[in-house]
Amino acid sequence: MKPTELPPRPPFDDELVDQLLSTPEGATFEFKRAGKNDRKLQTIVAFANAEGGYLVLGIEDEDKATGRERVHGVDENPESIDELRRLLQTRITPQLAPPDHVAPQFIPIGCTLRDGSRGSIVIVKVDKSPAIHSIIDGGTYVRLSRSNRQLAAPEITELSMQRGTRSWVGELADVSIELLETQHWREYAASRRLSRPFQEALLHLGLARSELGARIVPTRAAVLLFAEEPSGLLDAKCSIRLFQYAGSSIEHSTRTNLIRPPKTIGGPLHVQIREAKRALVDALATGVQMGPLGFEIVQRYPLRVLEEGITNAVLHRDYRLPADIQIRVFEDRVEIESPGVLPGNVTVANLREVGSRPRNRALVDHLREFPNPPNLDAGEGVRMMFETMERASLYPPLFSSRPDLPRDAVLFTCFNESRPDVWTQVEHHLDAHGVIGNAEVRLLLRTDDTVRASRLLKSWVDRKLLVVADPDAAKKSRRYRRPGAAELPSLFAPRTGK
Repeated sequence: MKPTELPPRPPFDDELVDQLLSTPEGATFEFKRAGKNDRKLQTIVAFANAEGGYLVLGIEDEDKATGRERVHGVDENPESIDELRRLLQTRITPQLAPPDHVAPQFIPIGCTLRDGSRGSIVIVKVDKSPAIHSIIDGGTYVRLSRSNRQLAAPEITELSMQRGTRSWVGELADVSIELLETQHWREYAASRRLSRPFQEALLHLGLARSELGARIVPTRAAVLLFAEEPSGLLDAKCSIRLFQYAGSSIEHSTRTNLIRPPKTIGGPLHVQIREAKRALVDALATGVQMGPLGFEIVQRYPLRVLEEGITNAVLHRDYRLPADIQIRVFEDRVEIESPGVLPGNVTVANLREVGSRPRNRALVDHLREFPNPPNLDAGEGVRMMFETMERASLYPPLFSSRPDLPRDAVLFTCFNESRPDVWTQVEHHLDAHGVIGNAEVRLLLRTDDTVRASRLLKSWVDRKLLVVADPDAAKKSRRYRRPGAAELPSLFAPRTGK
């Protein structure tokens, strides 16, 4: 820019500012006036350490003013914005910067201020980070529902384990290494043509470490890969449980709707994956159910998608948590629930695009070396699942996690139902705008029938393909988004009339 040139004006968008003013502060959204930056820095770190979020600068907190009276703009203290940029580069460790993280984006928006003059606000967009960040001499923070909380040292370690920046399976197990020289090890060693003695080979593979130069101790990953019964040796829940139900829900009563007793699948991980797939195929084949009109319910699940769902659950679960993987078979869907939240910077919203971000790198690396491995580690599994379901004209695979689940888990759902043609158009609309409502569904259906559109929206919410984006709004004006999408999914998306 030449010295005589003025900086370009930010795009003017009072409609967006009105949308911001109507959005309550929450786990991924906060307002701040331009000024001191200590709290702003805490919020940005807390967002990065949680699920990401938006920090809107130049708007007063909602409990201190109302409506347009909140819009002060950033020109009341423009130096604070420049200082905040500098602090992000000098006060946060590790830095919020490429290649491992997308640096916070500062997005200026022109608008009408509280006094009627023209000014601007700034939206700081913070992505979820694969690392855990701290403020130098200022602590480590995580985002709660509407505030930031500083973590103590044990909590930082816990968060690192939860996010996969530290590996629970990579730590040493209090297990005699001789118990791992099993047939499973011999099959693995033969496949890799390993010639060293067993314990020496484990050392070279990084699956064991020498303790004080004498005793060789295996890692938990080695136990999970080669032990006959990993759950017993690790005193942990490392198995798969399969449940098959009549109908489309679980009846929590003395008269259970289980079709057969639950099945527990244990053993080393490659055996679990193989046997879980076999048990699921058997359940789908022999647990025939009849629809309300007496016709047999046809199972249309692509087997490759179900196998990938099982493999992902086994490889990427959080083995610290005292819970087994659960496979639940209903008449209209299969659910696979894996303990633990999504690792690193993976979210439900970016799962399809981000590729492989394994929590348990050792499991992924070594499981692929078994004969007939269940995983190829090509980073294409989730994309394959979506494409396979699309080719079969079925609903896309559904992934859910916090905050849409009330527990630390990832739930994969595969529906046994053809999708209506309009759903494809709904997906395209959500890709472009983030949210959808009754009016847009009617446009896609080319109808004025609000009841028909409402029924479709309700059916998608019931299947958890959509969630209500603004539950406090009147039913006729509610907006809907994908599970796991940001609280403001359409924040920077084009809007009708723009």
